[in-house]
Amino acid sequence: MKLKHQSPSSFMILFIIMMIVTSGCSNDDATNNGNPSNEAQFPCVGGFANGHPCNGFDLMSYIPISDLGGSGAVGNDSWGWTDPLDGKEYALVGTSTGTAFVDMSNASLPILLGTLPTATINSIWRDVKTYNNHAFVVSEADGHGMQVFDLTRLRNVTNPPVIFDADALYTGFGRAHNIVINEDSGFAYAVGSTTFNGGPHFVNIQNPTSPVAAGGYGNDSYSHDAQVVTYNGPDTEHVGKEILIGSNENEVVIVDVSNKNNPIQISTINYSNIGYTHQGWFTDDFRYFLVGDELDEINFGVNSRTLIFDLSDLDNPTIHMEYLGPTAAIDHNVYTVNDILYIANYTAGLRAVDISNINNQSMTEVGYFDTYTPNNNTAFNGAWNVYPYFSSGNIVISDIDGGLFIVRRNNL
Repeated sequence: MKLKHQSPSSFMILFIIMMIVTSGCSNDDATNNGNPSNEAQFPCVGGFANGHPCNGFDLMSYIPISDLGGSGAVGNDSWGWTDPLDGKEYALVGTSTGTAFVDMSNASLPILLGTLPTATINSIWRDVKTYNNHAFVVSEADGHGMQVFDLTRLRNVTNPPVIFDADALYTGFGRAHNIVINEDSGFAYAVGSTTFNGGPHFVNIQNPTSPVAAGGYGNDSYSHDAQVVTYNGPDTEHVGKEILIGSNENEVVIVDVSNKNNPIQISTINYSNIGYTHQGWFTDDFRYFLVGDELDEINFGVNSRTLIFDLSDLDNPTIHMEYLGPTAAIDHNVYTVNDILYIANYTAGLRAVDISNINNQSMTEVGYFDTYTPNNNTAFNGAWNVYPYFSSGNIVISDIDGGLFIVRRNNL
């Protein structure tokens, strides 16, 4: 605010008004403690942040699941979007009732801007990804299809929270477990849908609000999750191709999907003590693929296990090593950022593992933030997903029972 030609009394009146407004800010609300500096509301001190066990991560802020999805809601997937116009960061959080959009431009004072309700009925499974300033949402809810939401609408919310409607709805499938997007090519891949035996269903989203069916791949049956990349790794035979790595319940499959009319299987990967091949992610150099098996902790009594496959030769992948975490909690989703593997580890929360020495079969946990405080049991509670790709270093954790946790490493 620019002040001009104010008398001393006017300055005094303005000062008093500002003091009254400031004093009205509550220090008790975990999502708004009057902290304008974007510093953590709850630093990790003595191994705890607001009662949550932690090591190397501060709790920036927290929004409970009841705020995000309403009474009785549970949390599931999450993702993030950075507005290219001003660099603002937004959390996209799935719940059983819809998708919540949170302004994280001040991570210590997040603002719930609104929610996009489920397209049909409620479901505990919902997944969201982004492309070209749009969000794409699928769900296990019957007849749901793929919702498309223009994220630039978040710039102009004046009286949050509001109820949004979708900008488009793709109905080439009904329910789907997950949505995968290759932002390089502008194609989405719905997996675990009612089409192509549950295999990837291809959708051209280059014009986001006019998605077009583009075929699919059903030769390897049900795909629970996948990553699709424009390959630029050590296997020169496949550089430049669009490669899908599918986590298909009982195996990992590698498929060339460059030609949507003729997808070609390159290879499959099996491993010992398969419980449920759930989800995986490439290292930055595309040499290794790290996989979480969702049921091995239950079926075989092992600690949290991440499998690492050497994909130097996509036609002949090999098992490189296994990493066992410090607890018996179930590992769910994994993502890599440079030399750190981030694991959404259900009851054990977020775990951060140093993979800089992965070539020598060495991985070391370097931090954690436990969103689920009762225990670290082998159970389906706690952290469903993490999103560690904001340039600010803020990390989104979506917790089934708790809601949205925003954390940041304090030991970089």
